Amino acid sequence: MFLARSLSLPGQMPPRQTSAPVAPAWAEPRSAHAQLVPPRNFHRPTTTFETPIGIFEGQSDVGSALVPGTARFEAATGKYTIHSAGYNIWYTRDEFRYLWRRMSGDVSLASNIDYPDPNGYGVRKAVLVIRQSLEDDSKETVMALLGSGIIDLAWRPERDAEMTDREFRIGGRGRPGGASPDSLVTINAKRIGVEKRGDDFTLWVSVDGEPMHQFGSPMKLHMDAPFYVGIGFVSHLPETADTVVMSNVVLENAAGKVR
Repeated sequence: MFLARSLSLPGQMPPRQTSAPVAPAWAEPRSAHAQLVPPRNFHRPTTTFETPIGIFEGQSDVGSALVPGTARFEAATGKYTIHSAGYNIWYTRDEFRYLWRRMSGDVSLASNIDYPDPNGYGVRKAVLVIRQSLEDDSKETVMALLGSGIIDLAWRPERDAEMTDREFRIGGRGRPGGASPDSLVTINAKRIGVEKRGDDFTLWVSVDGEPMHQFGSPMKLHMDAPFYVGIGFVSHLPETADTVVMSNVVLENAAGKVR
């Protein structure tokens, strides 16, 4: 496996395909959670742009989705707008747009999340990700807010292993976690975070704008330094891109700084 590295100028995005991409049958969701595990040893090289964007060192199309992703940062507002297709961040490999920084030691990361299109696919995922590498099957931990409102803590314990997760549903319709994945709801205020303290990873959430608080018990996963820390998005539709806006991003090289 290798990383395909771009020679583009800073800020330049990957070229768009001129013909309509066609996804393999196993990647099509058809309805919520109807995707299949990718075939054994199916991988795509990651496309990486090592040009800074906001507080991050670079960005990547992990797993190189059929439709290339884009991202932009507005310094005046602190907003990151991420546009990405991709079949999923799940199973034994991932496809998503990822803005990252190489780090070591303890980490605190948090972000507000907003979906501009309320009619997007319910299982789309805005994510905070700490992963060992940029390869599509990397060991990782993922904190996600799905379009349906489910809050998810997931992890891949080893390279090429299947993911496992804990799902949290909070409140009624119109609140995070208040609807099933195939229902579409409009969710307003939301903020999630992740803290890495040694080998312990914890999920942090603010449901209604209150100070962030820990959800659930820590999950244990060892990462060799350096590793990658950042934000990202996947539409959960292999041939169709969607958009998320992530803002008020906090990234500290210490535990106990999620806010």
